[in-house]
Amino acid sequence: MPSVSDLIFLALLGTLTLTALSLRLLGDAGIGWHIRTGQQILASHVIPRTDPFSSTMPGKPWFAWEWLYDIVVGQLDSWWGLNGVVWFTSVLIAAVFAWTFRLLIVRGTNLIVALVLVLLAISASMIHFFSRPHVVSWLFVLAWFSILDSTERNSLERRGSSSRSLWLLPLSMLVWVNVHGGFLFGFALLAIFWVGCFWTWFRSNQNRIEESFEKIAAGRRLRTLAWISLLSAAATLVNPYGWKLHEHIYSYLSNRFLMDHIEEFQSPNFHGVAQACFLLLLLISIAGLAAHGRKLRASELLLILFAAYAGLMASRNIPVSSILLVLLVGRLLPSVDFSGLVERSSAIDGRLRGHVWPVVAGVVVLLIAANRGRVGSTQVMDAHFDPRRMPVEAVNDLVAKGLKGPVLAPDSWGGYLIYRLYPNEPIVIDDRHDFYGEPTLKSYLKMIRVEPGWEEFLNQHNVSTAVLPAKSALAVVLGQQPGWKMVHSDEVATTFIRVGSSPKGSGGTLDR
Repeated sequence: MPSVSDLIFLALLGTLTLTALSLRLLGDAGIGWHIRTGQQILASHVIPRTDPFSSTMPGKPWFAWEWLYDIVVGQLDSWWGLNGVVWFTSVLIAAVFAWTFRLLIVRGTNLIVALVLVLLAISASMIHFFSRPHVVSWLFVLAWFSILDSTERNSLERRGSSSRSLWLLPLSMLVWVNVHGGFLFGFALLAIFWVGCFWTWFRSNQNRIEESFEKIAAGRRLRTLAWISLLSAAATLVNPYGWKLHEHIYSYLSNRFLMDHIEEFQSPNFHGVAQACFLLLLLISIAGLAAHGRKLRASELLLILFAAYAGLMASRNIPVSSILLVLLVGRLLPSVDFSGLVERSSAIDGRLRGHVWPVVAGVVVLLIAANRGRVGSTQVMDAHFDPRRMPVEAVNDLVAKGLKGPVLAPDSWGGYLIYRLYPNEPIVIDDRHDFYGEPTLKSYLKMIRVEPGWEEFLNQHNVSTAVLPAKSALAVVLGQQPGWKMVHSDEVATTFIRVGSSPKGSGGTLDR
């Protein structure tokens, strides 16, 4: 008998792999360079230190800081193509939200309330339902919250040894730091739970017997969390780049130009459906706090404030913020029951632990992916880049005609071009904004917007082929330039090649 959490897993896995939503998971072209990076590592057994893909800055140091994820998706693509990559992403997403529902039930949330909250969290998170390493961070955030929260509750209720599972956190950090930069969320969680524990220790009156035991337990937990934090920090140094990775991440996240111009780092636009669902979660959280805020521990209140701040600051944080919000406010909301039916269903669901159905479903879908998406003669799984969003036909034509690079495309298409053209033709730019840096991106934006001096980027980087969005400003202007010739056009993209004299300049970045 499948539990409700199992049914959530099955529903998400099925819709993300066997329906048109699989195209959604490949809507971010960046997965292209992740796959090719992983395959390069598997072939050479060396983690790259310089960029192998672009012609823009040859030999410039590059931090492939998500190399472990790249190896996984690179191998899956080699075995089963994009079907394997989509299967992996779908399993991760389904596991995250099934586990979220399970934790809500364990924490005492009414079954119907829990289901509504999880559906809202799924809807809000769909803005970032992409095959990218950030979905692994969702799973790690959930695991760290589960461990920190359960050990804190056990400590306050003095239910035996409560700190043993905390030592799993530094061990998991060894993986997290090599998968995604979201490992910083782990330290935010540690800091919040440490402050919450300190508040418990500080306000406890040791002259009262009951509170004196609470103060002693809080003191022990403070020391344990301090050691866990130090060991986790040490674990982050176990990466191919050592402390230089931390320096690189700091310089990236502290660059105001990049943060102001990269869309996922900007505040959410609440006119979208996903953003509106996140806003609704925020309003529900405020209502829950107003009605029953006293039920919350200090750490829970701080986590709500952190989740709200993170989600409002950057749209990329909405999934993590949504997951944390539903877990924290679930038990504050009023229950909806029908003659005790929901309460009994919650109790039954909480006792179902086998999870046979998700395992079987995951294996079945994997076998379908391994069989090229077929069940018998019927094609039921066909993961591919959406030709309505990616320049599929334009690149097909480029390959057929043997056009040479460097090939320019918008940064949002760069990963797709790497997936299709590497290692035969170099590309000019892609969405690795931390690699290209502020000077190059400023020059690139001037060209894309066709601002005065827009030709400098094309000449500086010896662009010979350009694949541009149809009817974009740059495509219209290039179509009027005598030095460029249009060789392909469809509803999505237009391809131009340079004709006549060679471009001036010798490569490198344009420092302004």
